[in-house]
Formats: sequence, structure tokens, C-alpha cells
Amino acid sequence: MYPETMSFRSSDRAGPESSFPERIARLLSRIDCRRADTDDEREAIYRLRYEAYLREGAIPQSASKRFSDRYDEMPHAYLFGLYIDGELASSIRIHVASKDHPDCLSLEAFPDILQPEIDAGKVIIDSTRFVSDKHLSQFHRGLPYATLRLTMVAAEHFHADLVLAAVRVGHQAFYRRAVKMQLICGPRSYPNLTKPLCLMASHYQTVVAEVRREYPFIASTFFERQKLFGREPACSEQQPCKQQGKARRFG
Repeated sequence: MYPETMSFRSSDRAGPESSFPERIARLLSRIDCRRADTDDEREAIYRLRYEAYLREGAIPQSASKRFSDRYDEMPHAYLFGLYIDGELASSIRIHVASKDHPDCLSLEAFPDILQPEIDAGKVIIDSTRFVSDKHLSQFHRGLPYATLRLTMVAAEHFHADLVLAAVRVGHQAFYRRAVKMQLICGPRSYPNLTKPLCLMASHYQTVVAEVRREYPFIASTFFERQKLFGREPACSEQQPCKQQGKARRFG
């Protein structure tokens, strides 16, 4: 994950009587979260990634003006776009890594740390390629929280043990605050990016109650989880899903 493409400074428009969780909940009610299963949806996200990473100096210029990798096509990968008033505001990719499907980007970057967890049968939510639109992220301060929320929704749906994020040193405090992650490994070179990232993680069952108390908007319903992470029976490792993208309004 490369959260320096997200802005944490600007404020959503809200009255002084509103608490921060209430403002995030209001923002979530405006967001359509779409699992990007169509080519057009994915291409829009690849272009957003490219713009965000290039802006931060994390990748060189490319004639294609898009950024993707082999992990996007894996059957245990879920690629999401979050839309505000019809505009693509942010994106995050989630891998559900396990003994049956171990491959994920963080495993490539931190194999000595994560391979023993996979071998022990842990289910891991690996969140990567966390990017946002420059202007929308400046206007909506809560967008990083709304986007990162998907990692906790995924952990609940898949009964995960660990939730991961690879982050810059300067953004560790955000992940500690938002989802109670702890630093697992200091900065390392990270695949396809020019800047090193640290590995952070939380044990889902240990932190989920505290996170929900502090940020009630983290909670999800069974219906929402099915909409976001359910797939048709015809989808398999040999035949990944390419159905019409499903839109889901949060809340």
C-alpha cells in the first residue's frame, strides 16, 4: 500500500456539532463502492494509480499512463473503486492470502515474516495499491478512512487472522489510529515502487471490538459483505470473474 497518495489534511464540509465518526458515516452514505470486475473499471483504476504514484515520485513516467501488476489478475484478489457523485475518488486492492492461495504483494516484499504465518494456516488480508484522486482527497478528509474500512470488512467476511498494510514511515501513525496496526518490519524496497515501505499488521479478532467502539462506521452487515466479496459459483482459479461490476452504497 502506498498511502502517501492520500491526503489526510483537508476537511469534509460539516457542522461543528458533528463528531469525526459521524462525518465519516455521512461520507460513506455518499460513496458507491464497486468491485472492479469489468475492463473499463479496472482501466480507470490503473490510470488513477499511475497518476497518484507519478505525483509522489514513486514510479517513472510511462507512455501507457497506467499502473498494474500480475497480482491484479489473481483469483483471490479484489480490486475496488470508491466513487463520490459518480467520480472515481479512491481505490484499494485486497488479497485474501491463505495456504491454498498464498501469493500476495506483501509476501513478495516480506517473505521471511509472512511465509511462516501462511504455513501455519493463517488467513491474511493484504491491502495494497491504496490510491486516491488528488482533488477529491483534498476535499474529503475522511476518504482514507472510508477506503481503509474495506480491509476490516474483508477480514470479517473471510474470518481473517491478520490484516496487513505496507506504508511509509510518516504514515504509520494513521494506521495505528485507524485500525490499530503495529509495526512489524521497518522500511524495505517494495516491488515496482521507488520508495521503501514498512510492514504493519493487526490481529483482527484482537482489535476489531476496539476499532468499532472508536469508529462505529467500520461495522458492516452480512448483506454488504456478500455484495462486496461474494462471487458467482462459476468463478474459480481457472476462470476468474469478469462479470458486470457490482455497485454497493455504503451504510
